[in-house]
Amino acid sequence: MSNQKSEIRTKRKSVDYKKLVFWQKSVKLAKAIYQFTKSFPDDEKFGLTSQMRRAAVSVPSNIAEGSQRTTEKEFLNFLLIAKGSLAELETQRILACELGYASKKDATLLEAQIDEIGRMLFSFYCKLKSED
Repeated sequence: MSNQKSEIRTKRKSVDYKKLVFWQKSVKLAKAIYQFTKSFPDDEKFGLTSQMRRAAVSVPSNIAEGSQRTTEKEFLNFLLIAKGSLAELETQRILACELGYASKKDATLLEAQIDEIGRMLFSFYCKLKSED
């Protein structure tokens, strides 16, 4: 019986992820990454270009998927995966600059977006975790 009560307590209503500002911003970031990688060399099509695009798409996708899970624990896990994808994307952004594939100006704009989304996402994560 105790286990059943615990399960009931952890069930949650889904969140309308489209209303989450950090989800909205992460969709814009994914679009910006597609533009950013357009000028990468052709030989990076299946390398860095693909990696960056997949990491960028992973952020809003994991937020959306997690928001529809039935427990807070699952949602929190998906938020952490999205945060990890942001870190992956930031690393790839740095690498693209060091390889000379992108201008410092464009890369700096992306860095600001990545940082802002990361802060917002982590703040939301901490809020949910404290309610748990």
